[in-house]
Amino acid sequence: MQIFSKDLYSLIGVASVIFLIAPVSLIAFVMLYNNRKKRHEQEKEWLKTNFENELLKSQIEVQEQTMQNFASNLHDSIGQLLSLLVITLSTIKPEQPARIPEKVDSASQLAKRAIKELRQLSRVMYGQELIRMGLDEAIAFELDYLIKAGTHTIRFNKNYHPKEEQSDKDIILFRIFQELLNNAVRHAEATAIDVSIDQDGDCLRMVIKDNGKGIHENDLLKAQKGLGLFNIRKRVALIAGGIDIITSPGNGTEIKIETPYI
Repeated sequence: MQIFSKDLYSLIGVASVIFLIAPVSLIAFVMLYNNRKKRHEQEKEWLKTNFENELLKSQIEVQEQTMQNFASNLHDSIGQLLSLLVITLSTIKPEQPARIPEKVDSASQLAKRAIKELRQLSRVMYGQELIRMGLDEAIAFELDYLIKAGTHTIRFNKNYHPKEEQSDKDIILFRIFQELLNNAVRHAEATAIDVSIDQDGDCLRMVIKDNGKGIHENDLLKAQKGLGLFNIRKRVALIAGGIDIITSPGNGTEIKIETPYI
């Protein structure tokens, strides 16, 4: 009987401990869950704020770069056309009436070309307008500056389907492209540049390859900050993408970027 009583008391004791531990454990679990949920919400808010800040920064940078190209093209292309127009008009002489129609026609053609160039530029005076053309069209427009200059061999391949609504990623991707193109032209001193964008389902791949100086593997980490690669990596990570850099001295540089594109 004593043994039974001891077993009963032990059972009651164990049950009491369990009943005490269970609520405490439940409360601790709920508190831990709430803390993790709160931390997760804070991280989501931080990522959202960081993305919005980076998006705004990219928009401003795209505008600045576009305006620089606008000014350059205004000076080099339209300025040259207008100069030729003035020269052509100045050669019109009343004492040579037979040549007046020819010169007027030539001046008219130059004026039309200048107007066409100006209209095209006016469409993209702001970065957002450039992106609304579609990421592929924006890239093609940017490369057109180099093609017109005649200093680089440019190849552009695309398998891309613009979305009905512009993706915020497009602005960041376009800014990344601008930075990489700038690196290829100014730092790598490339003369040939290949660009491709390929959309495969919900994935977008962008590749920029040049025949420039390239970078030694040991110097790549050191060079990243100077070439803006650190900032590029940060932006790629912000759009949940990945970046792969293939380079070596004298063999140019190839940079591949992949990101979800939904």
